[in-house]
Amino acid sequence: MVHNSVTRLRLRSIFTIPAFLRDVNEINAQLVRAPGFLGGALLLEGRLVFWTRSIWSDIDAMKAFRDSDAHLAAMPKLLNWCDEASVVHWQGEPQTDWEAIYARMAEQGRVSRVRRPSEAHAARRFAPMKRWAPERRIAPQ
Repeated sequence: MVHNSVTRLRLRSIFTIPAFLRDVNEINAQLVRAPGFLGGALLLEGRLVFWTRSIWSDIDAMKAFRDSDAHLAAMPKLLNWCDEASVVHWQGEPQTDWEAIYARMAEQGRVSRVRRPSEAHAARRFAPMKRWAPERRIAPQ
């Protein structure tokens, strides 16, 4: 049974976008080579909101990726860069429909720590999804 991981990040300022995108590119280079990575996607929702989804052979493969290299180096930066950050994980069939992913996040997601949380983050409330761009799929090498 595969392991699914989804994150939702809202940046506090447009000024963090260049550094954020640099780290995203480094993380993607790590991701496509990660053992157990089966596929995923990035989605720019708009309003400085970014989503990721990834599918893993098992939870241990996902944790090994999360806790190493570029991903590990980027995670502490999100404390200052984001005013909203959340994650949801589940075992089972991969979900690729963003509306269903949003519903799962709203129902089961947990908020991550950020230094300057928005009111919505503090209340664990997610704005309705408004996709501004098509997803960018990511495949293993």
